[in-house]
Amino acid sequence: MTLSDWLLSLEGTEAGHQLALALAVLAALLHAVFGALQKGKHDPWLSRGAIDGSYGIMAAPFALFVVPWPEPHMWPIFGWVFLIHLSYKILQAQAYTKGAYTVVYPVVRGTSPLFTVVAAYLLFSEIFTPVQWLGVAVLLSGIFGLAVYNLRYLEVNRENLPSALMLAVATGLFVALYTTYDAYGIRAAADPFTFLAWFFMLDGVVLPIYAFLRWRAMPARPAPGPLFLRGIVGGVVAFFSFGSILMATRLDKVGEAAVLRETSTVFAALIGWLVLKETVGPRRIALMTLIAAGAVIVEMGG
Repeated sequence: MTLSDWLLSLEGTEAGHQLALALAVLAALLHAVFGALQKGKHDPWLSRGAIDGSYGIMAAPFALFVVPWPEPHMWPIFGWVFLIHLSYKILQAQAYTKGAYTVVYPVVRGTSPLFTVVAAYLLFSEIFTPVQWLGVAVLLSGIFGLAVYNLRYLEVNRENLPSALMLAVATGLFVALYTTYDAYGIRAAADPFTFLAWFFMLDGVVLPIYAFLRWRAMPARPAPGPLFLRGIVGGVVAFFSFGSILMATRLDKVGEAAVLRETSTVFAALIGWLVLKETVGPRRIALMTLIAAGAVIVEMGG
């Protein structure tokens, strides 16, 4: 039995549910690591271009020579996946340009699971129990509480906040769109690894070109070596981060996986505290506890 056959045999089973839960939490942790890699000393566009280019190059041999070739009906799906992800990246970049990261990020991550739960109901007929909706409310209160807390103590770029917050909500909508449509795509593929390999290869095409043009136009160009290293590390993290959440949506409910992934906000704060030596404080700890509690309620209420 191949790895694909084994994974497919777990669909709709309790073992599949438990594996999906573990994959969603792993995706949350690695998503926070992925964000920290983008937030380094380099221009975020250069970091993202290096990461995208790395995972695109690494995925190409698997897409072209290892996994089964995509079925004909998959090509339009890949086209829409490419456009949705590109639109998401552009909106996210515009939101981060207009507003502070600490305000925009929680709004993006807070709106996306709510939109995803609604989209999963419309597309996959998934239904949350009242207890799970309570968990969503608790989780969202923690995430938006972080946004309000950061907004209250923010002292820069306040004149751009209305447009930044609107862009953040739009970005959250596209996170929900790609989460739901990616779930549709990986379920439409006969082999989930075919979808994963082609997704990473196609998704890594555009931003490296833009990043290179941006790098070439800089008066003081950063050394390419550290960028390439960051790209390779980020590419490996991306495989396991985005690959984990995509596989979780194949094995189990899309809405639950999306909610659990948003505990990445907690992991991001912990990384900021432990690695980047940022101040967390008791209020942020309390809000992060709400996020974690909401995720637990969603899981226990299902």
